[in-house]
Amino acid sequence: MYKFLEKISNPEDLKNLNYDELDHLSQDIRDYIIDVVSKNGGHLASNLGVVELTLALHRVFNSPKDKIIWDVGHQSYVHKIITDRKESFKTLRTLGGISGFPKASESPHDVFDTGHSSTSISAALGMAKARDLKGEDNSIVAVIGDGSLGGGLALEALNNAANLNTNIILILNDNEMSISKNVGGLSTYLGRLRTGKIYFKFKREMEFIFNKIPVVGKSLYKAAYKCRDWFKYLVVKGIMFEELGFKYLGPIDGHNIKTMERILSNAKSYKKHPVLIHVVTKKGNGYKAAEDKPEKYHSVSPFLVETGESLTKSNGRSYSSVFGDKITELAKTDEKIVAITAAMPEGTGLGKFAEKFKDRFFDVGIAEQHAVTFSAGLAKGGFKPIFAVYSTFLQRAYDQVLHDICLQNLSVIFAIDRAGIVGQDGETHQGIFDISYLRSLPNITMMSPKSGRELENMLEYALKLEGPVAIRYPRGEAAEYGFGEKPVDYGKGEILLNGDDGIIIAEGTMVKKAVKVCEALNKRNIKMTLVNIRFIKPLDEHLLDEMASKAIPIYTLEDNIFEGGLGSSILEYYCSKDKKVDLKIFAHKDGIITHGETSELMKLEKLDDDSICEAIISNIRVKKNGER
Repeated sequence: MYKFLEKISNPEDLKNLNYDELDHLSQDIRDYIIDVVSKNGGHLASNLGVVELTLALHRVFNSPKDKIIWDVGHQSYVHKIITDRKESFKTLRTLGGISGFPKASESPHDVFDTGHSSTSISAALGMAKARDLKGEDNSIVAVIGDGSLGGGLALEALNNAANLNTNIILILNDNEMSISKNVGGLSTYLGRLRTGKIYFKFKREMEFIFNKIPVVGKSLYKAAYKCRDWFKYLVVKGIMFEELGFKYLGPIDGHNIKTMERILSNAKSYKKHPVLIHVVTKKGNGYKAAEDKPEKYHSVSPFLVETGESLTKSNGRSYSSVFGDKITELAKTDEKIVAITAAMPEGTGLGKFAEKFKDRFFDVGIAEQHAVTFSAGLAKGGFKPIFAVYSTFLQRAYDQVLHDICLQNLSVIFAIDRAGIVGQDGETHQGIFDISYLRSLPNITMMSPKSGRELENMLEYALKLEGPVAIRYPRGEAAEYGFGEKPVDYGKGEILLNGDDGIIIAEGTMVKKAVKVCEALNKRNIKMTLVNIRFIKPLDEHLLDEMASKAIPIYTLEDNIFEGGLGSSILEYYCSKDKKVDLKIFAHKDGIITHGETSELMKLEKLDDDSICEAIISNIRVKKNGER
């Protein structure tokens, strides 16, 4: 099926192919990626855009001796296929299969684990200095997208690179996109470089003319080359990278393997100097649906290859959609509401808001730290900022949440999407830490809705509160129940079911699981009380006292890490009041949770319905028998 791909098992095999064969191999790889991702889901457009770039890298450099670091890593599928994982690529993102991101435990060719953006330059500089200190002679290459380059960590590393007097090769993969269309001054600057053809055409023509002059031609060209800066500054304003100490090469066509090989080979010769190669690629290249809508095909669920139509059907709205629709509705009557995203307008459900309220919507790019403090400034100016952000991305702005928001008690709402297990993206994207890392902060209020309707109510309520508010909700379809929706009352939970054999206290999406557990236990003649805690901070102390007075086992259920989570906070409360309770915490025991279907991962964590039921039955049986 893949005639040329069958010839490739490792990077060395690439070096035996001619350019015509490489073109055919590129098409084979694209077809293979489309086939696997259409079945398993994954990052499509970004990987289709780096096929030729990856082949050129592996033909010029000798991995794993030469280190190739993929920023974010969602564009590493081609790299995986040609580094001994061609067959295992069929298991992409499945439980027990290969990861969708680079993993050092998976292959020696994956030299640095990545999943979040803007880390590659810092890691590359560290590896380069380690190489220098050991007296080794190998190349260190970092591949970073133009969206990731605007991240604070990447800019810090760029600033430091010139002072380290060492060689790294930085490949700037410029496709004008991160997940969404890039924004900001750096993106505009790269656009000017991309279109600065006058300078590069002039440079090529002058080199050709001078070299044709007998005897003195080369000397004249060298003299002219020394004076090149005046023209460069005249034609291309602000040569930022060279001012930062990088040798700038480009922009070059990222789909022309021959040209890239020549430039990459040249870059290897700069032993004491950092080099930046500006490569222009097309996201989604080779698959029309992804070329036309690269944002839609950035990360996809299984789809029909012929049409691009998703095979995953949903019966209801997602939590992201509920959030986006609700704040759009609220903003119609409240002109103080503003929305902020860090390069995720569609992923966080803000598409409609951005369309209707352009002046009150701010996409700051991949810059979560800036987004938080920017929100603080908006709050200081009298507005009501809502920062929509994935749980694991908010981690990168922890200091700003504490220092710039909580200590000043500013009214900023954090709409925390993808809280809890997210599934196939694996360790770097499982949102299981936010309760633990936020609840210890001063002044913050933290809520977790059990349903789409409760999320809407909490958003309305949060806008009336003074001080920072965090609302965490999961990926996927918004749950709905037949319990009815009580008005949100500050720090108050609600009792959904009553029983005398035990108590389950659940947060957010785990209420749905708790309902199923209670139904299963009821069939075993075990009657449970079910509490939807609603507020993680502050806790409903009156309700907790009432539950403790029943003197029956209490079970807490949360989609968060065990340490510092909801169960821990409830146990801390009971200890502070010297209340003796029989409490068992159901939470994630390990912060490193692999990739796979959410249901599979919950079973591994013993947080599936059956495991929870059996644990409760066993515990209650022990209590009834008086055993210890």
